[in-house]
Amino acid sequence: MTNLSSHVALVTGAARGQGRSHAIALARAGARLVLVDIASDITTVPYPLGTAAELRETEAMVQETGQECLSFVADIRDTAAMTNVVDTALDTFGRLDICVANAGVVGFGRFWELTDDQWCTMIDTNLNGAFKTVRAVVPHMLERNHGRIIIVSSMSGRMGNANLAHYVASKWGLIGMAKSLAIEVAGRGITVNALCPTSVDTPMLQNPAMYSLFCPDLEKPTRDDVMPRYAAMNKLGRPWLSAEEVSHTLLYLCDEKAAAVTGQVIEVSLGSASGQH
Repeated sequence: MTNLSSHVALVTGAARGQGRSHAIALARAGARLVLVDIASDITTVPYPLGTAAELRETEAMVQETGQECLSFVADIRDTAAMTNVVDTALDTFGRLDICVANAGVVGFGRFWELTDDQWCTMIDTNLNGAFKTVRAVVPHMLERNHGRIIIVSSMSGRMGNANLAHYVASKWGLIGMAKSLAIEVAGRGITVNALCPTSVDTPMLQNPAMYSLFCPDLEKPTRDDVMPRYAAMNKLGRPWLSAEEVSHTLLYLCDEKAAAVTGQVIEVSLGSASGQH
């Protein structure tokens, strides 16, 4: 079992979904937590995002494990905001051992109909936001010669998807970023890996906008309507992962026993194909 006692972990997108699951898993393994979420909607994202109330719920769930926790309503696209998060965490806990760049959004549209705002929001949130998060943490990890950086990409970063070009581009970019940083910090006790889950049972997936993308032939598709269509994409025949299944893999990457694993793309894919490059 992974033992992260004395460790401090930063998790973005922590109000709900994968971020909440990762935070709770890390806390149960013994880590103190620094939680970050924008906690507000973004105009070009076609579904509601996490809220400040949900971020407080995650904080309470972490504290129920017996671990200390800081939470911040902050926009990962804002360099000053992320610098403040990291500086405050270091002032409070004295260290940051783990950085989980998890926050992200999805949207859809045919390539030639995507607006500049849709494209730029996707790249700025998923790719630039992860860059600004990790950049704020790396200098401290270099000083200590220790760190675990997990950048949450997607199986969409391993293939193409119709109507998701901006999302796919951002997720491919995260993989290149992770591999490049891994080379730069090699030999400094820091590992950097990209985690690529397939569809995960979270509010990012379970909403009317995403249902309509996968069931364009139905007027008001439901969760039950989309299940067989998602299941058909995966060789294991299941429609989606639980967030906890992704967190199990994340814990492995945080473990000291994974010190030799860096610059890798770790797929949690239900057997979905990654060869469609």
